[in-house]
Amino acid sequence: MFTIPRFDLAAFVASTLAEDLGEAGDITSAAVIPADARFAGTMATRDSITVAGLELAEAFFRALDAEAQVEQLVADGARVPAGTALMRVTGNARALLTAERSALNTVQHLSGVATLARAYADRLEGTGATLLDTRKTLPGLRALEKYATRMGGATNHRMGLWDAAMIKDNHVAVAGDVAEAARRARAAGISHVIVEVDRLDQIEPAIAAGATWLLLDNMGPPTLREAVAIVAGRVPTEASGGVRLETVCALGETGVTYVSAGRITQSAPAVDIGLDFIAA
Repeated sequence: MFTIPRFDLAAFVASTLAEDLGEAGDITSAAVIPADARFAGTMATRDSITVAGLELAEAFFRALDAEAQVEQLVADGARVPAGTALMRVTGNARALLTAERSALNTVQHLSGVATLARAYADRLEGTGATLLDTRKTLPGLRALEKYATRMGGATNHRMGLWDAAMIKDNHVAVAGDVAEAARRARAAGISHVIVEVDRLDQIEPAIAAGATWLLLDNMGPPTLREAVAIVAGRVPTEASGGVRLETVCALGETGVTYVSAGRITQSAPAVDIGLDFIAA
């Protein structure tokens, strides 16, 4: 069974279908399709993509037709060319047509995220740096979007506010300075303390105060190289801020441990996937 930590698949499917069905249900299928009609169909991509979300699509179909026959033809994480068949499904026509849009929306969006993440990860390959995602996700979809980034070759950064301290500029402004903010986090018993620095002179105070990870914010490659030299391997380093597909390789080549890119979730376009039904 498909599982993601901190994600309730059954609740997601039920709430998504409820949003689409409203109070009256699928009035089109009920009016046009006989109750006992059968259909078979193939889900295929019209773009070259990295696949993500097929298990969720299957869950939508099975939620409305428990007896549906579903065959996944590729696995999540696979890179496939345009024209590739991803899934075959056979079952009650009304049920499959009702579930179609929810299933496609999910696979199109998650495959879009995975495809963009794969493009970034490919650009970083060979630099020694690892691609990270961020918390820049759609509300309610974080677990799914971060799953999709993994399918595209990224590594998950923080899942939320709870699994690491990340001291950013506004925290520093309120606390007084980088060192004081880091000191307070460590004094609170937090073991993983990420500190954002945007100047080289903040590095030593942050490390001395207990930072276990440095986020090097909006630094160009020359400054990043200087920062990496100053850190000298004492803590992991992360290049972040305005990372684009055309710049990610140069950032990775500076010697940083990680490059984080909010765009892989925030700006990923949906891919073109369709479900074509034929008489069963």
